[in-house]
Formats: sequence, C-alpha cells, structure tokens
Amino acid sequence: MTRKRTAVAASAHDKLRLDRFFSEVLDGLSRSRAKALIKAGAATCDGESVSDPRASVESGREYTLTLPDPVPATPEPEAIALDILHEDDDLVVINKPAGMAVHPAPGSWSGTLVNALLHHCEGRLPGIGGVERPGIVHRIDKDTTGVMVVAKSEAAHAGLSDLFASHMIDRAYLALTRGAPRPLTGSVDAAIARATGDRKKMSVVRGREDREGRHAVTHYRTLDQYGTLDKGAGLPAAALIECRLETGRTHQIRVHMAHIGAPLIGDPVYARHRGIKAFGAGEAFIAATGAARAMRRQALHAARLGFVHPVTGEEMAFEARLPDDMEKLRVALAAMTRA
Repeated sequence: MTRKRTAVAASAHDKLRLDRFFSEVLDGLSRSRAKALIKAGAATCDGESVSDPRASVESGREYTLTLPDPVPATPEPEAIALDILHEDDDLVVINKPAGMAVHPAPGSWSGTLVNALLHHCEGRLPGIGGVERPGIVHRIDKDTTGVMVVAKSEAAHAGLSDLFASHMIDRAYLALTRGAPRPLTGSVDAAIARATGDRKKMSVVRGREDREGRHAVTHYRTLDQYGTLDKGAGLPAAALIECRLETGRTHQIRVHMAHIGAPLIGDPVYARHRGIKAFGAGEAFIAATGAARAMRRQALHAARLGFVHPVTGEEMAFEARLPDDMEKLRVALAAMTRA
C-alpha cells in the first residue's frame, strides 16, 4: 500500500526546487527524504513523472508525491534454507539462489538474505553497530546467483569492509552472453551512473568528469563460444565469459557487457532480446534457442570469492558451480555448436 500526497503550486512557490517545494507543503517531510523519493520515481507533475529534485516548480501545476507505507524498523527472522559454504564465529559464506534479495527493500520486504540470516544466526550475532544483525559488506543482484560473505562480528565487518574498499578481494563471475565480446579478452573502463529518466537502471556515461558517473572497471575473458550468428560471417551466437571486478558498482557487469555489444542472456533490463540470434537447424538448434528464450533472469553467477580472513588471517577461497538454469543453457548451447 502507498499514500499519495498532492499539492497545487501557488505563485509563492514558482521556481522553487521540487524537493524544497514538497518539504514545505507536505507536513513531516524533510527535504532530504523528498529528494530521495523524487529520485526513486515517486513524483509527478500533472501526471507526468519527474525524477530530478532540482526541477523548477511552476505555479498552477499539480504535483504528487507517492509515499510508501512505513515498514518495521528491523527485519524479522525467517526460517529460510541457506546453502552455506563456510561458517565460523566471525563470518558466514553462502551460495545465494536466484530470486533472493540481499536487503529488505520495496517489493522485497521479506524472504531476503538478511531475514534468513537473522533466523539462522539467532542468538549468535554479537551485533554490528550495537544491533543484532548480520553485517552486509557487499551484495549481488536479486536474480544473480553465487558466493557471498557476510560478517557476524564487529571485527569481521570492519575487516571485510576494508578489504572490499581496497579491492583486495578475488571475485570471479561467469556469464552467458548474447554474441561474444570483441576482443575476446579485455577490459571495460567506463564510468556508470543512474540512467536519465529511469532511476532503477544504470548506464555508461561518457568520461569520468561526468558529475554523477562513478569509476568502474571490469576485466573479462571469453571461455567458450557457441553457434554462429549467420552462415557467412561465422560470428558466435553466444559465449561463456569470466568477469573479474576491479570496482563494484550497481549492475556493473550487466551494464558493461551490454555496452560492448555482448549483453547477458535473459537480462530483462539491459538486453533488447532475452534469447539469442543463431543460424542453424535441427533438434539441438531448437533446444538451444528455446533454452535461451526460457532464461527468466540475467545469466550471471558469482562463481568464486577469495579473501584473507579478517580475524584469523587465513587465506580463504570459495567456489559455487553454475546453477541449474545456467548449466542447462550452457549444455544446450554446446550441443548446438557440435551439431
């Protein structure tokens, strides 16, 4: 449920910033909260979406802000099964499934990794920041699978945070892409920012001098290529690639791979078509193209995570095999290639 608050701008409001206008006319709403809601796409002007909090208000126009209903201040423990790869007194390493968000957020207030860990670690969390909760030091998208580490103690939280901030983490992702990147091995060094007009989407921005762009670097290599796009050119229809992150921006691999012309199969946001284009015939071809179209999420998996234990100093590395949907797709693509 949500609540809509509407106000018509008076002449005294003319040329005010939109976030300031809402904070002045809506009781109990701070300017910073108004700014965040506007950026999240919760504001309209005469029914048209407005996502820039700096937009100038025009007198006589009707402005609406949609306020989410309040939610519990702390997530509730939930008995959700977890695939635990390692656990000790300071941290837990899990293989996250597709469809599980890391933090409670709009659209996913329950069923998250935090909810599951609160139940799993009940009574065994000394507290992060004085509150009994797991320490999330990095995250992967709701529909991305694979290895994550979560802190259970203040010492582990601080140590892991430092390791991620200084890029002293070995992270490898596997992705199945529509087509193959060119060159087959390389790096993408392209700043990423929120997409204009769509706050849920990221995009590459030209030049690091962009005011909102954040430096982002992805190193990739092609591990395998599958099928052909057409009979003559012989370009691959799909590929299995490994990506290693130098930085960790929102949707980084998905945005960078789409930027160089090899979007992830199944990506509902950054791929124009979820399946693949391929030249061929026969049962193997039909099975492979069908498996690609059936992929209901981005084909991305956090396959490896290596780090120095922040408390014991032990070198640690964890791997998770491809999830069933990606493995099924990979096998079908390989069979198409051999046919």
